Amino acid sequence: MAKSQTVEVDGRELKLTNLDKVLYPKAGFTKGEMVDYYAKAADAMVPHLKGRAVTLRRFPEGVEDLDSAFFEKRCPKHRPKWVKTTNVRAGPNAGNIDFCVCDGRPTLIWMAQLAAIELHPSLSLGRAPTRPTVLAFDLDPGPPADIVDCCRVGLRLRDMFGHFGVESFPKTSGSKGMQVYVPLNIKNTSYDVTKPFAKAIAQLLEKQTPDLVVSKMKKVERGGKVFVDWSQNHRSKTTIAVYSLRARERPTVSTPVTWDEVEAAAESGDGSGLVFEASDVLERIEQHGDLFAPVLDLEQELPEL
Repeated sequence: MAKSQTVEVDGRELKLTNLDKVLYPKAGFTKGEMVDYYAKAADAMVPHLKGRAVTLRRFPEGVEDLDSAFFEKRCPKHRPKWVKTTNVRAGPNAGNIDFCVCDGRPTLIWMAQLAAIELHPSLSLGRAPTRPTVLAFDLDPGPPADIVDCCRVGLRLRDMFGHFGVESFPKTSGSKGMQVYVPLNIKNTSYDVTKPFAKAIAQLLEKQTPDLVVSKMKKVERGGKVFVDWSQNHRSKTTIAVYSLRARERPTVSTPVTWDEVEAAAESGDGSGLVFEASDVLERIEQHGDLFAPVLDLEQELPEL
């Protein structure tokens, strides 16, 4: 791949630079390979980003140079005219700002050109910023707890919601843990409903299995347990996008998985089969399609607690 080139993506012209720059030194994974991954994953990924405020996590000097890495909420002023934005509240101090919206492959490639390795969308759409489309649980293992322990907690979440006829969908975080999403896609909900609900579920899990689950934020309490992070259910928080690369040693991806795969890892005690890199994910999309597709339109109400 050439160092830089001008390409046409779905009718939009883009200049791509530094394509031979190695972003993942231990894997030798280049910016060009990252652009290629996002171009190929776009059909599955973009629907999950469309219409949402996206925070970019940029690594201009690669994943090992954390000093140069930064989170970017405000959409860059030098963006192409066709990159859409949405004006939403960024937090109590930041006020309202224009976030980037990724509504197509060209925008996704433009973000990759910025070395935005990680994309973190809101759980709500920009046009309804106080109304989450999902309830999300971020399962974060405190060593020596690992992804297998997250699988066990994830299965309990599945069963808890399943008891009420409510479906949930798992994905790896692409890092150490996993996330479980409960699609809502209904009008009569808000973060004022979902956040306390998620907290109550986390506290219930902790009460049932205090040796495995912790629901409190304090890191000192997390050793050997899975922190069920309910706090992501907030209008000014963002969560790693499904199909986003992660800034780890290798180009791992936040990947949708089946509950059968989660069960297999929990039963065998081996979570190595739940680590997916960019090339694995493209194969999975080809084989299974988008396993996370139901999260986009399945309408469900939260059960009464």
